[in-house]
Amino acid sequence: MSEKTRILIVDDEANFRNTLSKVLAAKGYETTTAESGLKALELMKEREFDAVLMDIKMPVMNGVETYKKMKSAAPRSVVILMTAYSVDELIKDAIKEGVYAVVRKPFNIETIINMLEKSKNGAFIAIVDDDPNISKTMKSVLEREGYSVNSCLTGEEAITLAKERHYDVFFIDMKLPALNGLEVYLEIRKINPKTVVVVMTAYRQEVDDLVKQAMEKGAYACLYKPFDMDEALKIITAVAKKK
Repeated sequence: MSEKTRILIVDDEANFRNTLSKVLAAKGYETTTAESGLKALELMKEREFDAVLMDIKMPVMNGVETYKKMKSAAPRSVVILMTAYSVDELIKDAIKEGVYAVVRKPFNIETIINMLEKSKNGAFIAIVDDDPNISKTMKSVLEREGYSVNSCLTGEEAITLAKERHYDVFFIDMKLPALNGLEVYLEIRKINPKTVVVVMTAYRQEVDDLVKQAMEKGAYACLYKPFDMDEALKIITAVAKKK
């Protein structure tokens, strides 16, 4: 890294934050630590951080409350929340607010490093299609363009992905087993209204009503298969510019 990525580590457990700081520093990152949300907000007034790794369960001000205050103070900082506890409501709230990711302790440090590096690429994308070949092709093209991409085969898996992390764009096939694309879209919108959803289909007449309903309820666009990946890339570029 020519210019070190600046990381703020926020955790009330001294051993954990100091160990994480040393490990990331050894990997080439510039690290600063804070023992509370209040201290973290003070530090962010003094300097900019590229990313924040913050525990959710802290005294006085939890990680989600701190994150909400950070958004206005440092909107460009990528925030990854960490937790060793079952705090589903707080996680759901954080995802709705647009936090980049939530990771469970203990975690592999390479997982965090991978997130930090991929967060620089402008958009985080999910592909939902029961045809593994389509998912694989789209994922390969988008990753070559430098985007961070996850894929899954069912609507249920897509909803789980949406609960675990903020995605900038979801590409959702309309014809899925069990839950259809419209049902999946509506569930994802409940979890994170800010996520842009692009619906896809190869069955124009068969799912025309579903596509129409999705577009009426706010879906960003519909791509009819087979489509040129340049169409998908244009959508992602437009979304990334608005972030």
